[in-house]
Amino acid sequence: MHRYFIIYKPFGILSQFTGEEEGTLASVGDFPKEVYPVGRLDKDSEGLLLLTDDKWLNHHLLNPRFGHQRTYLAQVEGIPTPEALKELGKGVTITVDGSPYSTKPAIAKLVEQEPELPERNPPIRYRAAIPTSWISLTLIEGKNRQVRKMTAAVGFPTLRLVRFSMEKISIEGFQVGEIREFEQDWIYRKLGLTGFAKTKKR
Repeated sequence: MHRYFIIYKPFGILSQFTGEEEGTLASVGDFPKEVYPVGRLDKDSEGLLLLTDDKWLNHHLLNPRFGHQRTYLAQVEGIPTPEALKELGKGVTITVDGSPYSTKPAIAKLVEQEPELPERNPPIRYRAAIPTSWISLTLIEGKNRQVRKMTAAVGFPTLRLVRFSMEKISIEGFQVGEIREFEQDWIYRKLGLTGFAKTKKR
């Protein structure tokens, strides 16, 4: 039977088990040795990370042709204009592996009230003269540092980045570093893969 864990990855932690002694997933929790993260979150990003030993699910979620929604909450410098949000939604040009890349259509919204998230440790650098705001950005792809590159491209650099959800799985109510284990049926249902759940049990 496969194992499925959702974790709120803390800021400053690598999405891997080996490497810097104090900065890997091994310092956050004690996971079965066969379990690995599906995809990555940068060291300076926080939020939802799925860990599993389900190789089929790993392949499905990382294969670009199966584009699944992931929603990020980004605290940005300044207050994005409607035009900037529209640009993010249509797609912007960023650099990927040294070459220009046009991002796929996304859903970009200004978050009117500050989201209920745990405090980041350490907090972002506060500058009284520069206002900040939050946006929600839902993507169906995951290029390296994509959200940061996208917000910078429209003139609003990201200060804090949290992956909040993946399809209908979210970290709402999680504390930083919290780990919860779920059954396969629940994970597949929340990811819209219900038809596969029965055939993939081991």
